[in-house]
Amino acid sequence: MGLKEWILPQDKHFFNMLENESQNVLDGSSAFLEMLKNYENIKQKQQQIKDIEHQGDDFVHEIFEELNKTFITPIDHEDISALASAFDDVLDYIDGTAARCVLYEIAAPEENMIKLAEVLVKQTTELNIALSGLRNLKNPKEIEKRCIEVNRLENIADDIYKNSVAQLFKRNDAIEIMKLKEVYERLEFATDKCEDAANVISDIVVKNS
Repeated sequence: MGLKEWILPQDKHFFNMLENESQNVLDGSSAFLEMLKNYENIKQKQQQIKDIEHQGDDFVHEIFEELNKTFITPIDHEDISALASAFDDVLDYIDGTAARCVLYEIAAPEENMIKLAEVLVKQTTELNIALSGLRNLKNPKEIEKRCIEVNRLENIADDIYKNSVAQLFKRNDAIEIMKLKEVYERLEFATDKCEDAANVISDIVVKNS
């Protein structure tokens, strides 16, 4: 056992908690994509996403409670906090988007909404894989590869969002434009937060490799 391993706690429960949160975010993004692709019983599906979001809040509270009483952690306190918060933000925006689909009585999702949701699922999948590698950091290059892919996907999402909004403003119904623009914005914000999470993971790799 090296000096670093001797000093740092061998209890990896923080990784367990972060992995639980990451999987929950992936579950939320997958549930949202399914909601858009099979746009029926959407109130029930939106409630399912809300339940996932509540579970995510529980995971975040657990992480912060543990941080408040733990002096030495396997990775920096601030990195654990930033990562937990970024994941929480992703899920909050997913939940908010699903809620708006119901509240605004969106009759049917647009093709670009589904494309953005598909990008989001790909991002959260990459994040989930990257996070699992932090436990032992045996393959930092693979983790970094996943983070780069999340960032690449965010650029794709940004292009989809810009094109979608440009097309919206060619319509005549101002209320419909406002409703749909807000849905698109929330989805794009979610992809931004995925990038934030990837950047935190990348920083963790640099600090601990």
